[in-house]
Amino acid sequence: MIRLSQLSQEKEIYQIKSLQEDNLKSQLTKEECESEGFLTASYTVDFLIKMNELHPAILAKEGDTLAGYALVASRANKGEHELLDDLISHCERVIYKEQKLSELPYAIVGQLCVAKKYRGQGLVQKLYQYFKECNQDNFCCCITDVDYQNPRSLKAHMNSGFEVIGSLGYGGAQWNLVLWNWTL
Repeated sequence: MIRLSQLSQEKEIYQIKSLQEDNLKSQLTKEECESEGFLTASYTVDFLIKMNELHPAILAKEGDTLAGYALVASRANKGEHELLDDLISHCERVIYKEQKLSELPYAIVGQLCVAKKYRGQGLVQKLYQYFKECNQDNFCCCITDVDYQNPRSLKAHMNSGFEVIGSLGYGGAQWNLVLWNWTL
């Protein structure tokens, strides 16, 4: 049985890093990327620790096995990773429902991944629901970006309540900017 929780043990950082490495675009074939989706950003263990000190990651586990995770980030993480910095800089210029995002408390989905064995079981939606439960008191919405070449991920985000609010280009790729409105 899958249980959801926030990261609480250092060993879970290493489980995240391992699952991340297994699903990086650079580690997968073109066919795997097209059929399974992929991750773009590789985070160091040190950065994962810093992220989790500010905002604990959301985990889905079966026993001790990590089935999936959603990393929680915010503006406080700016200056630590180039891709995340680009996303934050872009968000600071976006207007959503006549409000500047720069004036709103928004969470950033730093990354979400579900292990291959657990895909197709609605785990993305469960991770996002728990993400919201844990963070809605501090943030009004959550934002992330999805590579144009990752339609599986975009579909999963749309099924979880996100909407496309724009696009951006950085890191050699084009991205959909997606937002899940909690209270706006």
